[in-house]
Parts: sequence; structure tokens; C-alpha cells
Amino acid sequence: MRALVTGANGLIGANLCRELLLRECEVRAMTRAGSDRRALHGLALEHVEGDIFDTPASLAALCAGCDVVFHAAARFAYSGISAAELDRTALSGTSNMIEAAALAGVGRVVITSSSVVFGSSTMPLARDEHGGPIDGFVEPPYIQSKIKQDRLALALGRERGVDILLACPTMSVGPHSTTLGPSNGVIVAYLNDPLRLTYPGGCNIVSVRDVAHGHWLIATRGTPGDSYILGSDNLEWNAIHAAIADLCGVERPRLEVNHTAAYLAASYEEVRARLQGRAPLSSREQARMIGRYYWYEHSKIAQLGYAPMPARVALAEACAWLAASPHISREVRTSMTLAGDVHRARAGMLSKEPQ
Repeated sequence: MRALVTGANGLIGANLCRELLLRECEVRAMTRAGSDRRALHGLALEHVEGDIFDTPASLAALCAGCDVVFHAAARFAYSGISAAELDRTALSGTSNMIEAAALAGVGRVVITSSSVVFGSSTMPLARDEHGGPIDGFVEPPYIQSKIKQDRLALALGRERGVDILLACPTMSVGPHSTTLGPSNGVIVAYLNDPLRLTYPGGCNIVSVRDVAHGHWLIATRGTPGDSYILGSDNLEWNAIHAAIADLCGVERPRLEVNHTAAYLAASYEEVRARLQGRAPLSSREQARMIGRYYWYEHSKIAQLGYAPMPARVALAEACAWLAASPHISREVRTSMTLAGDVHRARAGMLSKEPQ
């Protein structure tokens, strides 16, 4: 199989390239001109430069000869990007890639969507691909943009004769990203927090390596037009933060904060991040989501052979990668005592790198 991967230097894209190489696929990694490709260093793949906002005709040349296009390029952010820009990426970028695939004669496109398109709950209830009860909560612009993306992709795929399949990962943590991102950012935010705060609600944690494998399964065994949730364990935030603490040898959560305290803390973090010229580790949009359960089940993709590692192992892998990355300061690193699970996770990741 020959595959084009857009957003190849992102968290999911870089891991997807590795997964495809392990499957002995020919991988064409598409990144923008001048972008940071360190996440792809040493991989035996073909680098091509392109932007999802280029014309479909020019993008078709990059798709030529491929059996499948994995469209993983995205703007995953809860702050610092306008709703209009999120929509532009989700809609114009996706439309361009589907049109390009059609022009190049590529019959299958796997689009990286998100589990959040199926909603969230105020109660600890797991949702599947059919969604669940709607309670009037207005999800952040990022989530709304992904919902619009999915609708457009399915409609355009039918119109252009391209099979569209939607991969819907939950909170994906792990190695090989050139930027921190909101998912791994959850870990760093807790390690940076001197107060060791947690909050109500919960989410589903999954290894990004399992998400990459799920994309492969969807491409090779999935049904056109279907969505597939790629997740692992549903956990409350207190349990997630406790696991991070245990894995990194720092104190467990001391206090569970409410919406107001979380909103004020996020406002402060946004101001501090702006002054320091970096992306915030938490945002007011994320604070609005506190108390909700972004819990999902993955029984549908399990029928295709998907069997993810436990969330604690996924967190151990992420902590192992982050501990050696520039995303954790020297001051915070010296306060950490990594657990044996983290060292074993690091050894396991290294053993599964493409040769």
C-alpha cells in the first residue's frame, strides 16, 4: 500500500507514519514548507511539501499513485485561534484534500476527526458513534468545527465518488510531536501546578500509537461512510491526575476545584502564556468543559481487531517522552522521580520504532 499522510509531523500524523512503515507501506509524508520535521527524523519515507489550502490540482499531484490518503492535518486548539480559522482548516482544507484525491483517482480517504463530535454528558455515561442525550451545552468552536468537517466530508465524498472513513480519537497522549498540544499538555499542566489541583468530570485517555493503529484498521477493514471511535479507558480527572502523579513521583491532587476557580486559573494561564510567547496549558474554553464527561466506548472498532493498551500505560509512555522533551522545564524535571512503569514504557516504545 502507498499512502499520503497530511499533517505528517503532528502527534497523530507522526505516529501514523510509523505505523504504516511497520506495516511495510510506502509512506508519502506531506508537511508545509519550512515546517519542523523533527518528529519524522530517521524514518524511511518520502517527504513532500504541500499545504491543505493549496489548489486541489496541485494537491492531486501529491496524491498521485497512492491507494489511500490519511488526512490528519488539523488545528487542535482551544485558544489562540479564531472560530473562523478553525472552520477554514476543517472545511476548506478537508474539501481540498477530498477533491485532490478524486482528481488523482484515489478512492479512499481516512479523515482524522475526534470523539468529541459525539457529545459529552454531565453524568459518567459512555457514548458510542450514535452520540447520546443533548442537554443544551454549547461545545467550544474546535468541536463545532470537527462536526462541520465530518458532515462536509461525507457529503463531498458521495458527490465525488470517494470513500470517506472517519477516525475519531479520544484524548491521545504519547510521543513524536513537534509541539505540545492540548492532550499531552494535560500532563505538563499538572506537573507545573504547584497547588496540585484537579477538577470534576472526566475523559477517555488513549495511546496515540493505538490511535495510529486504529487508522490502519479503518483504512484496511472499515466500512465507507462510517465513523470509528478510537479510545481506551474512561477515567475521572482525579484518577488521571493521580496516575500522572504516581508515574512521575510527584504529589497526588490536593483539591478539586469548581468551575469558577478553574476559569480564573485558566484566565491567568492565558495571560502568562501570552507574555511568555507560548501556547497556554489550559484555556477558558477548556474550563467551560469542566464537570462534563467526555467518555466513549470503542466496541465498534474492536470488531476490526482494535485492542488498545490501558490508559495508565498510555500515560506512562507519554510521561517517558515528555520527561526527555523540552516541554518540561529543568526545574520541574528535577522534582520528578519516574516510576518503573515509565522506564519500561520508554524501552517498549524504542523497541517498536521502524528500523
